[in-house]
Amino acid sequence: MVENDRWGTILAHVILILGCAVVVFPVYVAIIASTHEGGTFLRGVMPLLPGAHGWENYLTVISEGRSNAGTPPIGGMLWNSFVMAMMIAVGKIAISLLSAFAIVYFRFPGRIVFFWVIFLTLMLPVEVRIVPTFEVVANLGLLNTYAGLSIPLIASATATFLFRQFFMTVPEEMLEAARVDGAGPWKFFKDILVPLSITNIAAMFVIMFIYGWNQYLWPLLITTDDSYYTIVMGIQRMVTAGDSEPLWHLVMATVVLAALPPILVILFMQRLFVKGLTETEK
Repeated sequence: MVENDRWGTILAHVILILGCAVVVFPVYVAIIASTHEGGTFLRGVMPLLPGAHGWENYLTVISEGRSNAGTPPIGGMLWNSFVMAMMIAVGKIAISLLSAFAIVYFRFPGRIVFFWVIFLTLMLPVEVRIVPTFEVVANLGLLNTYAGLSIPLIASATATFLFRQFFMTVPEEMLEAARVDGAGPWKFFKDILVPLSITNIAAMFVIMFIYGWNQYLWPLLITTDDSYYTIVMGIQRMVTAGDSEPLWHLVMATVVLAALPPILVILFMQRLFVKGLTETEK
């Protein structure tokens, strides 16, 4: 029995190491590729050791971009993606907290119907309703604006459902105690519910930030001014550079830089993120 447990532990560790290698190897290849000169990849050889042109490649994409592909320096694109992702994450959380609070704590006619209407919007992502959404944004004059990039993606049935389920676990005694102390609905929401929801908010923020950061189709549709390009759009334009060969060393340098902000957000909020996904008792 002990022998079987030992071999089972060894097998589990081997599988874990192989799984990590499968996940990490493409990232390693991208980092290595970003340190070589462009001619290296035209020879059909994929180097596995660092080159001597990393600093030069990163400076090129940061300061110059790739003009022949219509790709500006990536600093502005990184900023656009950051603003868009932050607006989407914060907006989704704020609206979802308020809508969940209203559905759970206010007894108005049809509140369950409103909840299910919100929930059914999961079947209508922006890709499904992209034409009418584009028409509305265009009529409001929001093309090539941060508001146009973010507002159509803010409403979230997923976050509303998450916060509703959590609010339903908050004991009724807390609400009664707040009423006895003279706290109104807004004070109860602000001083009790929001602090109790911090771990859930952190988990939802990480998920929604990455969702906003990785958006491609919607920004591609509503931006014609390169000052509003996002980093994902920039990578695509660098890969499809007209009749010329993609400069893979610059593409990979851009990919590495584009991956840093989501990684930093995950690392910074790791504990709250895991706790918010796994914690069942408050």
